[in-house]
Amino acid sequence: MPIGSEAQSQIEAILGHRFSDPTLIARALTHSSFAAVRIDSNERLEFLGDSILGFVVCEHLFVRYPEADEGTLTKIKSYLVSRAKCAEYSAHLGLSSLIVVGKGFAGSALPVSIAGSCFEALIAALYLDAGIDAARRFVLRTVEPHVDAAYRTGHQMNFKSVLQQVAQAMSASVPVYCVVDQQGPDHSKNFAVRAEIGGRAFGLQWGLTKKSAEQAAALAALRELGLVEGEEPEIRICFERLATPTQDSADASTAHTSAGSASPSTVKSASDS
Repeated sequence: MPIGSEAQSQIEAILGHRFSDPTLIARALTHSSFAAVRIDSNERLEFLGDSILGFVVCEHLFVRYPEADEGTLTKIKSYLVSRAKCAEYSAHLGLSSLIVVGKGFAGSALPVSIAGSCFEALIAALYLDAGIDAARRFVLRTVEPHVDAAYRTGHQMNFKSVLQQVAQAMSASVPVYCVVDQQGPDHSKNFAVRAEIGGRAFGLQWGLTKKSAEQAAALAALRELGLVEGEEPEIRICFERLATPTQDSADASTAHTSAGSASPSTVKSASDS
C-alpha cells in the first residue's frame, strides 16, 4: 500500500518521526470505504491506537492530579479521548485533507468518526514503528493544551440532568432519548440519538456509546432552547433564560429571580445532580 512522498513528509512532520515502515502511514490514512478489503483499512490500527491514547492520557492525569478521585479523572479522560475530541485534534493537525476515503464521501464534510479514527490509527502506527515513548510524546504534545481547561471545568457537566431540570421548569414531559441509527464495527460502534420533549424532536447527535450520544443530544437540545453559551469544555447553562414570553409579567419576574438564584450562566456538574 504505497504512499506519496509529499503525504509521507507531512505526516512525519506532524508526528515528529521519520518512519522506517511507511506502509504504516498509508494504512493509518486509509478509511474502509476506500480499501479493497477491510483488513487493509485503518480499523485495526484504530483499535490499537484507541487503547494507547487512553493509556497515555490516564497515566498523565494520574500523575498530574494526585488529589483527584477516580470519578473526576475518568470524566476528564473520557472527554480528552472522545471521538469528537480526536476529530478536533485531527483537524488542528491538518490530517483531514490527507485521509483517503471512498467516492461516496466526495464533496462532503468528513464525518467526525472518520477524522477521529485516523488520529487514533496514526498513534498506533507511530507506536509500532518507534515504540511507546514516541507515541507518548506525540499524544501529550497534542492533548496537553486541552488538559488544564478540561480539569478546571472537570467536564462533569451532566447535560441529561440539566435538560431534565429544564423540562420540569417548563412544565414539560420528561426528556426521551431515541436511538435513530448505529454504524461501525462492534469494537467501535457509533450511535445516533436525538432528544425529544413533549413531542418536540431536537437535533440528531452521534456518539461512540449510547451514553455519550445521549449527552450530546441533551446538549444539542439545550442549545436549540437557547440555554447554552460557549463551547466545550467551557460551556455555560443560562438558567435565567427559562422565563417564557407567554407568562404574565409577574410570573416571568418570579421565574427570572428564582432561576437567577440557582447561579445563572454557570455550569451544573454531575456531582450536583
